Amino acid sequence: MAHAYRFGIEEEFFLADARTRGSPRAGLKAFHAAVKARLDTAEREQLQCQIEIASPPTAETAEARAHLAGLRRGLAEIGAERGILPFAAGTHPTARWRDQSATDKARYHGIMSDLRIVGQRNLVCGLHVHVEVPDPDARIDLMGRLLPFLPVLLALSTSSPFWQGERTGMAGYRTRAYAELPRTGLPELFADAADYARYVDVMTRSGAIADATFLWWQLRPSLKYPTLELRVADSCTRLDDAICIASLFRCLVRRMVRDRTLNAGMTAASRGFIRENLWRAERDGVQATLIDEARAQALTMAEMVEALLSETAEDAEALDCAEACAQARTIVAEGASADRQVAIFAASRKRGAREREALSAVVDHLAQETAVEETAAGTADAVGATRAPSRRR
Repeated sequence: MAHAYRFGIEEEFFLADARTRGSPRAGLKAFHAAVKARLDTAEREQLQCQIEIASPPTAETAEARAHLAGLRRGLAEIGAERGILPFAAGTHPTARWRDQSATDKARYHGIMSDLRIVGQRNLVCGLHVHVEVPDPDARIDLMGRLLPFLPVLLALSTSSPFWQGERTGMAGYRTRAYAELPRTGLPELFADAADYARYVDVMTRSGAIADATFLWWQLRPSLKYPTLELRVADSCTRLDDAICIASLFRCLVRRMVRDRTLNAGMTAASRGFIRENLWRAERDGVQATLIDEARAQALTMAEMVEALLSETAEDAEALDCAEACAQARTIVAEGASADRQVAIFAASRKRGAREREALSAVVDHLAQETAVEETAAGTADAVGATRAPSRRR
């Protein structure tokens, strides 16, 4: 078990006009130009009102956190100069999909042409985590056996209670909106690596997809790197929550490699329980109860988190990320981003604010919480990390 299980994190953020809290118009071009000049590992996303940051491959949790903290602060500084609020959330509380414009890039133009109105409505942001595995050929087996843990990771990340200026009643609406796209949601239960390879081969040769990067499942093997990529999570407003989810996923990958019998023999019924749990996580977030297939009963998120931390305790110690994983207890106790957003909206309305004003208060909160402030857990060299070279993942 000497393998380092290096990991990289991609965070997608929204951009809001600091005056209207809606989609920015003025200053957007200058903002993206400044980001390109000053932040090496920030990239344009599919829509002009989005931006993505990424950490380079590392085996050190503190290094990943420092890099992302510096990028978050850098985005906030550039935004403040140009009247734009960058923030992390699964959906934008106020923006309307009809008002958005695609980024001028050949890949995005091709996606929009293929997806049509479904692509135009794709106003969502996620957290993606890559974890390197010792044997890339084992990724399909690992992918299938990791599926039962996806609902827990989604619930911990939920940050999308609003959609198109309305409260949805759900904690994580992002995955519902994203499900409009083809080839999303849970991956299929492939028999083995050869079965997956055949699927990709037929899909590409038939012209259905250009390559495997057009498989947008909640968990997938990377085409370019020897990694498994987690894609189920909402973009996490708090950086510590993002680091927690990345660390838990990293530990789970190692745990599955250690024991090839764990979650072996997944069936169609098993996949059905996972789908039900994903719905419960989307709807109720950290307040959800999730079905435990082995016990044939529903468990609270607190119980699920304790079971997960116990299952991966040896891996967290080996990978030196036990403290980051333990943040899951704090998320359950204090609520995820969705809970804070709803509370701020309700408090604003109770004080007499109009609905739009209450939504603006939510955007302000998201922007403030996204911009990382120095804490005891932070590092002094985080700002310098914004210019560290990175291999795009």
